[in-house]
Amino acid sequence: MSEQKRVAAIHDISCFGRCSLTVALPILSAAGVETSVIPTAVLSTHTGGFEGFTYRDLTKDIRPISKHWQSLGLKFNALYSGFLGSFEQLEIVSELFDDFKKDDNIIYVDPVMADHGKLYSIFSTEFPKGMAKLCRKADIILPNMTEAAFLLGQTYKPGPYTQDYIEAVLRDLSKMGPKMVVLTGVCTQDHMLGVAVYDSRTDRIGYESSPLVDGFYHGTGDVFASVLLSSLLNGFDLMKSARVAVDFTVESIKRTKDAGTDVRFGVDFENSIPSLIKALNKI
Repeated sequence: MSEQKRVAAIHDISCFGRCSLTVALPILSAAGVETSVIPTAVLSTHTGGFEGFTYRDLTKDIRPISKHWQSLGLKFNALYSGFLGSFEQLEIVSELFDDFKKDDNIIYVDPVMADHGKLYSIFSTEFPKGMAKLCRKADIILPNMTEAAFLLGQTYKPGPYTQDYIEAVLRDLSKMGPKMVVLTGVCTQDHMLGVAVYDSRTDRIGYESSPLVDGFYHGTGDVFASVLLSSLLNGFDLMKSARVAVDFTVESIKRTKDAGTDVRFGVDFENSIPSLIKALNKI
């Protein structure tokens, strides 16, 4: 039997509303991956559409956790960062990547900071430069189209997009440092939405998409990113992993839409977990 894979997930915890660690932990665990966590903040809910949420910053805890792990000689197959709320957290996580990077593990960065053409309100206009610096250390990054524009210092363009435009963005992002880029929110034709994938090691570009489901659903980026990483750690290549992640995310969105659930609550990914286990050939 092969050794169980282990991930360090560096995200905030929203106590209600499916996103960040409350998504990453169950998905990775269901995929058979041991998941260790470094919480960057604790919120009563996520910030999308909720008022009066509580927020406790845990920046000062990140280095001590990392140092204790180093003292234990812990090793990880992947280091997975998501929402980071400040320049200080970016710097600390960059140090953590240096401390735990090995020749055979993955630095996996979801540069959560923007959507729909705008930075999240908590970030200054200088924040993307700090995130771009972190992305230079990554093996894989997963920006959406808005985040890609900010990382590259370009003006955001709404879709649909031409293939030439998407492929130029993918290659420009890879030139920053990451070997692989997964670009989400890619609309190349009406009513189809998906991802574009680039592996600079082979210069291969591919697309995975599904019919667009109307509406905006919180936490789907975290769902997609966690399934993609789960698939990679189960031995799937990048393109196959993207297909598994698209199918899982769309299935979760459709179930949520059919149920009429408040979109602020996130998507019902829990009932898609049996599909993920089957897709990963676990049963």
